Amino acid sequence: MFISGYAPLGLILVIKDLNEDSFYFEHPMRALAIFVIFALSAVFALSAARNIRQGVPVKITKVSNKSADMFTYTIPYMMSFYKFDLGDWKLLLCLAIFLSLMFVLSYRTQNVFVNPVLALAGYGLYDCQFKDGAQERQGLLLSKTHFQVGDYCAIKRLSNLMYFVTHVEVTKDAGEGESQ
Repeated sequence: MFISGYAPLGLILVIKDLNEDSFYFEHPMRALAIFVIFALSAVFALSAARNIRQGVPVKITKVSNKSADMFTYTIPYMMSFYKFDLGDWKLLLCLAIFLSLMFVLSYRTQNVFVNPVLALAGYGLYDCQFKDGAQERQGLLLSKTHFQVGDYCAIKRLSNLMYFVTHVEVTKDAGEGESQ
């Protein structure tokens, strides 16, 4: 899931390895490896999101859109504007160390699911309060369907404070009263 967040960066780095005259890769094996790893990770992330089916029903009591937080991945993308040579093992090692550090930070802050590939696929991030039975809870909800206060959602826990919305049922008070 983490690697897929950098899939667009992988594509940029592969494009940067193209020779301007011949349009062949300067380092074809490394470029191919990077492309395959990042492409497979993006396919995996989208497939995993589509295959989450079940969830616990909750009622949304408060919601604010945090989708802009999915762009926290943009800082590492700035490195693509600098000269980057896939043949320089020191540069690749530095990139591996940097991405490892980013992984640890994402994992520890439980933001590993905050992902620009999912944002490009139409998923939004919402900071919500919701009722799970009689208990009031708060967390970040990742959803492809828009919802609002009063709606019922089925959610699946991904981490301590991160949930995935598997189904939204719009209440008559909140919307049209139809299931999405």
